[in-house]
Amino acid sequence: MSDDAPKSALEIAMERLKKQDADAGVVEHKLTDAQKAAIAEARSVHEARVAELQILHRAKQLSAVDPQEIEKVEQEYRRDLDRLATDRDSKIRKIRQETESK
Repeated sequence: MSDDAPKSALEIAMERLKKQDADAGVVEHKLTDAQKAAIAEARSVHEARVAELQILHRAKQLSAVDPQEIEKVEQEYRRDLDRLATDRDSKIRKIRQETESK
């Protein structure tokens, strides 16, 4: 009998994924403290912009009465949210790539 404690399903799955990555030649890169801070800043800026967008969206919702206008406001809101998320993700991707290029 082994002295090791039983592993959870999560631990087993993580081991399998690490093995698959190693077999595929994927190398794990550790982030520096500066990169972690930059990623946190990018996420913080994103959250602030989303909060601002929500406030503006609510104001537009209250002023819209026509169903077509309401639909237009909703489409603009969703499009703006997608754009902000894409911007955030691209910034984080660039920050992470700094580690890979070194």
